[in-house]
Amino acid sequence: MKVYLKCFATLSDSYECDYRDSSSHELSDGQTVGDLLHKGGISKEEVKIIFVNGKKVNFDTVLGDGDQIGLAPAVGGM
Repeated sequence: MKVYLKCFATLSDSYECDYRDSSSHELSDGQTVGDLLHKGGISKEEVKIIFVNGKKVNFDTVLGDGDQIGLAPAVGGM
């Protein structure tokens, strides 16, 4: 399945995760947000807020084909 990842603030420095355009990632059925982070080389400690299709979720959320994932770090007043 294919999911789309977009990062914000300091997380957008990674090649795999940009704030301008989402990057596509291939995952197996049943994989989670945590699996996607591991694949992309993003540490869970760096991520404060996770959105999947506009809803706040956690690292254990199972992803589906076409999901849009947004990641935000702990910055400022977050």
